[in-house]
Amino acid sequence: MDNSSRKVADMPRAGEARTLEPGVRVILAPNPSPMTFWGTNTYLVGQGRDVAVIDPGPAQEAHLAAILAALAPGQRVSHIVVTHSHLDHSPLARQLAQQTGAPVLAFGASDAGKSPVMQALSDAGLAGGGEGVDAGFTCDQTLSHQDTLAGEGWTLRCLHTPGHMGNHICLALGDAVFSGDHVMGWASSLVSPPDGDLTDFMASCRLLQRDTWRVFYPAHGAPISAPNERLAWLIDHRLSREAEILAATQAGAPTVEEITKVVYQDTPTALLPAAERNVFAHLVDLVGRGRIQAMPRLELNAKFTVIPGA
Repeated sequence: MDNSSRKVADMPRAGEARTLEPGVRVILAPNPSPMTFWGTNTYLVGQGRDVAVIDPGPAQEAHLAAILAALAPGQRVSHIVVTHSHLDHSPLARQLAQQTGAPVLAFGASDAGKSPVMQALSDAGLAGGGEGVDAGFTCDQTLSHQDTLAGEGWTLRCLHTPGHMGNHICLALGDAVFSGDHVMGWASSLVSPPDGDLTDFMASCRLLQRDTWRVFYPAHGAPISAPNERLAWLIDHRLSREAEILAATQAGAPTVEEITKVVYQDTPTALLPAAERNVFAHLVDLVGRGRIQAMPRLELNAKFTVIPGA
C-alpha cells in the first residue's frame, strides 16, 4: 500500500523545503530511525503572509534553521501545531515559538485525552514504549475536536484522533489531511500502552472513514494517495491481528511474550519489544470488550485466557 514498500534510496534530502501542492510544503527532519522511517515530516501550510508549521519535530538546530529559511520575504509563522507530543514531533515547538512569536497549539499536554484504562495502567506504574513521550510538553492554546485555525488563504480543521497517543490530532485542509502518526503509508501505527489505546485507535480510524479524502500527509514517509483504502487496510490489519492473538491465546499462549512469539514469528529481534506492546494493546482492547480475561489483573505481566462463548 502506498509507500510501505519504499526503499531508503527514495528518501528525500533532509532540510529541503519541497512543494507538495500549492500552499503545502514539507521539510524532512534529519532523524531517521526504525521508528521514524526517513525522519519526521514538518509541514508548512500557506503561501501568503501566514504560515502554519505542523509538527516542528525534534530539538535540532539544523532543522530549526531549515524551517526559518523556508519562509519567503514577508512571510511569518502564525501557528505552530503539534499533532501529538512524542519526542520526534514536539520538542522544537517551544524554540520555534521563541524565535517567531507564534503560539503553540495542540490538544493538550502529554496526558491529555488518555483513556481511563490507560490512565489506570499508567498510575499502576506501566511506562511508555516506542518513540518516547515529551513529558514536559506544553501548549499556548488548546485545540478541541472540530476547532478551526485560519490564516491568509487557508483553514485547518482539528480532528481529535486518539489511539497512537491520547492527545493525537489530525488536521484537515479541505480534502487533504495531515495525519500525524495515526495513518502512515510505510507501516501501521504503533499503539503502545499506556500512551496508546487500540480501542481509541479503531474508533479514530472509523471517524476518518466518514469522509472521502484526496490525500493524507503523514508525519513519516511519503503522501498517501488513496487514504480511504489505507484506512480500510489499517482496520482489516488490526482485525486480522486480533484473530491471530485470540487463536494464540486459545491454543495456550497465556502471556504477552509468548503470544508475541507465536504471532510475530518473522519479526526481527530488535522490533519484538514494539510488537509486544502491540499485542498488549490488543489484549487490553479484548479485555475491555469482554472477550479475554486477565489474571490476576490487567497488567503487562498478566496471564490471559479466552472467555468461552464470548
